[in-house]
Amino acid sequence: MFTYTYVSETNNHPSCPYIYRDMTTGYKIVAPDRAYFLTFTVVDWVDIFTRKIYRDIVLDSFRYCRTFKGLKIWAYVIMSNHVHCILSAQKENLSDIIRDFKRHTASTILKTIQSPRESRRDWMMKRFEFAAMSNVRNSPHQFWLHDNHAEELVTLPFTAQKLPSLVEVLTLDIVLSGKEGR
Repeated sequence: MFTYTYVSETNNHPSCPYIYRDMTTGYKIVAPDRAYFLTFTVVDWVDIFTRKIYRDIVLDSFRYCRTFKGLKIWAYVIMSNHVHCILSAQKENLSDIIRDFKRHTASTILKTIQSPRESRRDWMMKRFEFAAMSNVRNSPHQFWLHDNHAEELVTLPFTAQKLPSLVEVLTLDIVLSGKEGR
């Protein structure tokens, strides 16, 4: 496993002068007591969240993790095939919460896809099965990519860059879906 460390010119935070990037699995959560900008991506960019039933599974899981696991949800947006969010944890166990969240949402969504009402069932399950074959740590189906692209929000400029992008996407989604003002 190859890991390198570099100093970020925009990262002025005295207690965290480095950003760590692990070349095998992406950006890592190295300070579990801090807030992170995260991206949870569905394998092969399958457009699963175009249907409300699957978005509701993500939202229910967020609620459960907030209520029972101490997850702090600062912002999120659910796109058609990925979720952007800013999260932290009360008990410095953000990695554990994310692991549990992804495991639960993946298994629940995969079970829901098996419903006869899902017209894309065969195609999606083949995509998830194919993705799992390339990874030894997977079950028969892989729903989420393993990488969360975790970026610690250590500076105000970086946070200010990430938060408005979530708000802009959410606002655009509301306007395009016709739910504005409801």
